[in-house]
Parts: sequence; structure tokens; C-alpha cells
Amino acid sequence: MKRFIAAIDQGTTSTRAILFSTSGKNIYSSQKEFKQYFPKDGWVEHNPNEIWNTTKKVLKNVINKSKRLKGKILTIGVTNQRETTILWDKRTGKSVYNAIVWQDRRTAEFCKKFKTNKREKFINKKTGLLIDPYFSATKIRWILDNIPKAKELAKKNNLLFGTVDTFLLWKLTKGKTHVTDATNACRTMLFNISTNKWDTDILKIFNIPKNILPQVKDSSDDFGFTDKTVIGQSYPINGVVGDQQAATIGQCCFKKGSTKSTYGTGAFVLMNTGNKKIYSKNKLLTTICYRINGKITYALEGSIFIAGAGVQWLRDKIKIIDNATQTEKIAKSLKSNSGVYLVPAFTGLGAPYWIPNARGILCGLTRDTKRDQIVRAVLESVAFQSHDLFSSMKNDGLKPNLIKVDGGMIKNNWLSQFLADIINITVIRSKINDTTALGAAFMAGLGVGVYKSLTEISKNWRFDRRFRPKIDKKNREELLNGWNKAIRKTLI
Repeated sequence: MKRFIAAIDQGTTSTRAILFSTSGKNIYSSQKEFKQYFPKDGWVEHNPNEIWNTTKKVLKNVINKSKRLKGKILTIGVTNQRETTILWDKRTGKSVYNAIVWQDRRTAEFCKKFKTNKREKFINKKTGLLIDPYFSATKIRWILDNIPKAKELAKKNNLLFGTVDTFLLWKLTKGKTHVTDATNACRTMLFNISTNKWDTDILKIFNIPKNILPQVKDSSDDFGFTDKTVIGQSYPINGVVGDQQAATIGQCCFKKGSTKSTYGTGAFVLMNTGNKKIYSKNKLLTTICYRINGKITYALEGSIFIAGAGVQWLRDKIKIIDNATQTEKIAKSLKSNSGVYLVPAFTGLGAPYWIPNARGILCGLTRDTKRDQIVRAVLESVAFQSHDLFSSMKNDGLKPNLIKVDGGMIKNNWLSQFLADIINITVIRSKINDTTALGAAFMAGLGVGVYKSLTEISKNWRFDRRFRPKIDKKNREELLNGWNKAIRKTLI
């Protein structure tokens, strides 16, 4: 009988389930998009029921496929959009409010008033994070302050909080487990990355009751079993890991200094720093890369809020392309972009700026500017933002020799080459593009003994193509000078 591992990849715009072989090959994939809600400027929400319903559908599709292939699913792994916040009634499973998405900026003013140098240093030392609306803590606080039902349930000990993984686990096990893993917990701004526990001091600062928080487990662990009444069969769940850490695992970045960059809705760079926490002097984040057998491996992270979301904006909002695949041909058709730059600060700026109220700017326009330049500017912005992250790493004394890349955007060969040119580092694209889901599958497989070690997992990694920097120093500097001018306009 064929042996499979199933992975749920619950992302910002869609939910996927993938059936992997034990060697990490994608056997079958099922994907469902769900609606994005923008009730006010800077607000981004999802309907938790829509997330759950898409999850059930894609997982059932994968299970049915495994049966048609006369195979057995050994275990399930879960990966998810990380900081997105859901609060629900533990008696009914109904959310008290929509999921507040990681991109949401509604708590920007709260963060601005709350932030002092002393307080930020205190939070950063304990959590590795900066005070920003990006993280879950202020989102939880907003729901407790603005949704009477939430406050009422909290008083009666009937309120539960979770990032999306926790919510899905609770649903899949029919309320038997209220758990998360260390990689998701560390993105809430409530988890102490040194003590490996929810931090009571920070909970007091934000006035968040501890009883709403999930139990925190290793990334490879026992997370319960799917309930037969939910998806028709009981399967063990043995891997849970936040999406960017999952991609790091899927890219087999297990050695200290190894680095990956994922280009999905946003873009995220993670460098493995081993058992050492490195605190950036340039506004990068210190985070947990994974926790196995109680042992933490740390990472340094840079976050870009708008990457693939910029291409979505071109397609869905200003409607100048029909699909994402067009962008490569359009970008290649131009010898240069004639000084046109887009700073996609649609939901503020992430690392290394961390300015939640910044808004996007398109500059360098002339009467000759066409659709093509705007499309290319969106792609170029991803490379320029990546350069800002790697420059911050360099200023912290860290410079990777190569970058492993993945994500839907990076299928674009023109963008992959332009990225290598701008960051001036060799870029290696993974053979398996679904590295986020693969990382969850690897953790689940480790949990049931399919893999004996991370070294064994590493044997499954394959690369697709290598992109070496080609442009000269002068050209690179001219392009970056133009970008820096555009950024300064955004910050005014």
C-alpha cells in the first residue's frame, strides 16, 4: 500500500490541501479561494466559517484521492497564516467576530500611543518582536474592547483565542484540542521566546486573560485526531508550524546561516541562527524557527506585507492584467522601467521601516508611461523591498551566500533574475514550490517516525534553477537610488 502524508496549507487568500509521498513529492493538490473583507481603510478580515469550510472541502478532496490511489494517509500536518486572530465561543465554536488578518492596521493608533522606547525594548527582549498592529496581541485587545460578546464570554471562561492553526485544530478534533505550536505562539507578542511560556507580565500589560490562550506544543508533536463526524475518518495530526517557518523547514534550512525567502501574498526572509537568539539593531525580528523535542532553533526574520498581493491588486482592483502569468512577459518586453517606481505600502510598511500608517505611492510617471511600466514596477518593488531586508541583515553582521526561494511569485523567471541582480546574492529556486505545505508534512512525518531526523528530511530537497547576479554595480546602484527616493516620498 502507498503511504502518504497530507498537509493543510491555510493561507491569506486560499486554503490548500496537498497529498505528499514520503519522499516529499506532490501527488495531488486541492485549493479553494475565499473572500477578503475590507470594512474600512487599513482593515483586513476573513470569515472564520469560510476558512473552515474551504479547509474541510480541500482536505476531503485529498482524502478521497488517497483512497482512489489505494494509499494510506499516515498523518496530517497543518500550516497557516500566522498572526491572524480568531476568538470564539468554546461551547458553540462560533467566532465572536471575523478573523482579523495579519495585514490589518486598525490598532495602529493604539500601538503608537502604547509604544515607548522602554516598553518596546521590554517587549522585544521577551518576544523578539516590535510593537506593531501586525501581531496578535493588539488584535485580541481590540476584540475584547469592541465586541461586548467577547468580554461577556471571557468573564464566564467561555472564550477561546487562537491563530488559524488553533482554530482549525479545534474544529478538526471537534473541540477536543485547544493547542498551538511554538512557531505560531511566538507571533502573538504574548509568548516569551526564552522561557518558552506565555508571558504573564505582557498579558497584564495588554489585560488579556490567560485562560483564553491555547497550550503550546513542539512543531512536531501529538495534536490529536480528526473526528470521524467531521471529515469521515480519524487521522492523527502530528505537525503544526506557522507558514514562514514551515517554508524554512520545507527548504531544509536546518544549518545555522541557511536562509530562505518566500514570495506569496507577502514576502518573508528567515535566516536560521541555531540555538542563539540574535536581536537585530536594524528592526528585523527574532523568532522561533522550530521547536523539536523541547529544543528551540531560532531565526532572524524580515517581513514584507505586499508581494503577490500587488499582482492581485493589478488584476482585481485596477484590472490592467487578466492573470498573474502575464506579468513575466510584460516585464521582459521593457528594456528598462523608465524611472517608474511603486512603493506598495497598501497596508503600511513592514521591515525595516515598521510604519503602519504609510500608504502606497506610484512615482516617476510621464505621458509615455503605459500599463507595462506599472506592472513591472509592482514586480520590481518586491526585489527592492527584499534588498532592504538583506541590507538590514548585512548591517547586523549577517550575509548569506545564497538564498533559497519559493512561493507562487517566484515561478516568474524574470522576477527571480531581477531579485538576484538587486540583492546581489545567488538565488536558488526549489524544485518543489509548495515548500510551506511540505514543511508541515515533514514535521508531521517526523512525529510518526516516517523520518528519523532532520538530516534524513534534508535528503528530500531538490533545486530547480539557479539565478546569479548579472547586472553591474553602477546599474544596481542607480536603480536602488531611485527606489530610496520613492521610499522617502512615502515616509513624508
